[in-house]
Amino acid sequence: MKHKTKSLCVYMLISSLSLLTGCIGNEAPEIDILIANGTVYTGDNSAPQALDVAVCGTTICGLYLSNEPQVDAKNIIDVSGKIVSPGFIDPHTHSLEDLYSKYKNHNLNYLMQGVTTVVNGNDGGGPVNIGKTANDLQANGIGTNVALLVGHGSLRKQVMGTAQRYASAAEIADMKNLLINAMEQGALGLSSGLYYVPGSFAATEEIVELAKVAAKYNGIYDTHLRDESTFNIGFLAALQEAIDIARSAKIHLHVAHIKALGVDVWGQSEQAIKKINQAKSEGVSISADQYPWQASGTNLRSAVVPKWAMADSEHAFLGRLDDVDLIVKIKNEISENIRRRGGPESLLVTASENPQLMGKTLADIANELELSAVQSVIQLVKQGRTRIASFNMHKDDIENFMQQPWVVTSSDGTNGHPRKYASFPQKYQQYVLGSQTVDLVRFIHSSSGQTAQILGLGDRGFIQMGFKADILVFDPTQYEARANFKAWNRLSTGVNYLLINGQVVIENSQYTGKLAGQFVARNRD
Repeated sequence: MKHKTKSLCVYMLISSLSLLTGCIGNEAPEIDILIANGTVYTGDNSAPQALDVAVCGTTICGLYLSNEPQVDAKNIIDVSGKIVSPGFIDPHTHSLEDLYSKYKNHNLNYLMQGVTTVVNGNDGGGPVNIGKTANDLQANGIGTNVALLVGHGSLRKQVMGTAQRYASAAEIADMKNLLINAMEQGALGLSSGLYYVPGSFAATEEIVELAKVAAKYNGIYDTHLRDESTFNIGFLAALQEAIDIARSAKIHLHVAHIKALGVDVWGQSEQAIKKINQAKSEGVSISADQYPWQASGTNLRSAVVPKWAMADSEHAFLGRLDDVDLIVKIKNEISENIRRRGGPESLLVTASENPQLMGKTLADIANELELSAVQSVIQLVKQGRTRIASFNMHKDDIENFMQQPWVVTSSDGTNGHPRKYASFPQKYQQYVLGSQTVDLVRFIHSSSGQTAQILGLGDRGFIQMGFKADILVFDPTQYEARANFKAWNRLSTGVNYLLINGQVVIENSQYTGKLAGQFVARNRD
């Protein structure tokens, strides 16, 4: 099948992502798919171009100025009026359970946002055996590519459980050995969740020693800060701790879901930005990701119950809730944590073993139970896991962070929160088309090429010759978030075509049933 007329000249992208022409005579590649007549954003910060994108097997093998070359292609996809970009890369998800399953391993909620690669192992969690995880996922079949971080919390649990103490030198050595194996198997780097148990029990020096190991493999240090509010050391102090770790370990710091959480720290985005820019000027390599929602999401116990009460085991935790010598202190700390998050009206139940709680605030539940908000929390955590959306961020802080050149897009996708189904189109709708906080070039760059560079994914994230054919085609008038806090699992719309490793997984806005995802290892160069 032929497309267009005139000269046969390929326009190749080099590392600077500028266009060079190179006529190749009769040595044209055998093209499987030609994506024609679209407006192409290459994933860098350059303006869009009228290009046709050729795919040979799993890779991008040609870029042609539209209306110029004559091209043979087995399949031509006309995308007139559509935007063509690299597939989006989400640096922070919690999608392993879905990818391991037999009915959600397509990761359709991400595909319909235009996401082609997801990262797991964030917040200090996830698997330690990266090689086995990668093999198991690929044997199961996965709809998106997946890359993996190694969680500090997982390392700590394997070596010393959830003990509330600092690690010994021998225990740190054991964690290092596990981390070495994981990095050898292709992990992106080390993640920490210093807000969560057991990471919250670790000394800064413990993290530094492990981050040094990841740094030897050109890995990154991805962290959920020890505090994003005033729960322990404070937001700015926690950010400084992360910077100090990166400086000491000589590693790239990536701050997970950067935010100023709660009324006590609203407005501190300006100080945080100054702190990060100062550290960058001193040679510390730093980036961050952000989801475009005013509500965070987590388990109720993680949100408001003191960390010391959750130490050691579930049995020990539940015992402390019934300990008359401890319960007054626990209740006081729960009360203060509820206040920090904006009060019981700001905590919305999004997932629970009791369906009657869904869609109710903590204030609603307390009223129905005829208990205080604190007593209601204790009753709920005794009954099982309850996830909440915590409406705790100020729009000015969200926009301040979003405008920084070192911030990329993420979802932190979890059940019960629309961010799992709609973060990328939500950002497009609200902050590109709506408030115009960022423009379309910046939105695409911070959702694709920039993220690939941060993570060390050497051949993804750009529409560039020789790169993997992870390609998104979306309708700029139809790309929309349909999920919300009342219906968190509605699929987004507007993705017309999506290619992963050269295979068409979304065609005419419908899932094709293909499981084209692969495990993606970090480039060590």
